[in-house]
Amino acid sequence: MLLKGKEVADKINEEILTRIERIYEEGIVPTLAIIRVGNNPSDIAYENGAIKKANMLGIKVEKFIGQEDILEEDLIEIVKALNKDNDIHGILVLRPLPKHIDDDIIRNTIAPEKDIDGISDLSMAGVFTNTNLGFPPCTAEAAVSILKHYNIDLAGKKVVVIGRSLVIGKPVAMMLLNENSTVTICHSRTPLQQVEKLCREADIIVTAVGKIGTVTSSHVNGHQIIVDVGINFDENGKMVGDANAVELEDHVKGITPVPGGVGSVTTSILMSHVIKAIK
Repeated sequence: MLLKGKEVADKINEEILTRIERIYEEGIVPTLAIIRVGNNPSDIAYENGAIKKANMLGIKVEKFIGQEDILEEDLIEIVKALNKDNDIHGILVLRPLPKHIDDDIIRNTIAPEKDIDGISDLSMAGVFTNTNLGFPPCTAEAAVSILKHYNIDLAGKKVVVIGRSLVIGKPVAMMLLNENSTVTICHSRTPLQQVEKLCREADIIVTAVGKIGTVTSSHVNGHQIIVDVGINFDENGKMVGDANAVELEDHVKGITPVPGGVGSVTTSILMSHVIKAIK
């Protein structure tokens, strides 16, 4: 079975639209600030996608565009000003930033209550302590949201997470642990044979490596759920995941497609964070 993201995103969008009516009645205009440095095509594409989704849901977007050579201190001042602006409810910084800017400084300048992308250390602390300090990273939350939407029981289930990045691997592992799953993290230093063995014994596999062929038929036992967070492009320029959904669909209980899976939910999660940030 394909665990498609559109159905999940549509439900999140409906919840946002229901809540946003009441917010407007209170005289509040939900507003997202997007900070972009330079004109990276992938940044612009993501920005346009976010704006399109925001417009569809009635969320206002204000853009703050800096030149590629913007001084780090000037970018910090922009973030600080947005932190203090009560009319701005969420801040999204498009990354990676130019090499002359310290990414750690910029992401940790964002106030946690406005860090809707969950990139600051305080937001990450909220994930690890299972508290409402900031927001979890959107992609990690999207992966968990898909599992919950399709009524996949997480309590006590063996979960293997392949990848240990702070963007997806570690936070999704902690979020699943908070759902009472038994979680194992595999990474680049885990022997491949061990990865295969652990995956075959798992109930759920979350792959977030960004490498084609990370999960193959040798990793499955016919009864697993696979959440594929990887985004890759094959020799024909076609977007594919870490797992081959076409190859594995008939050999697993369920799998998220790429495209049309986790990625299609992520932007809706981002917008839901804007609404929650208004509190």
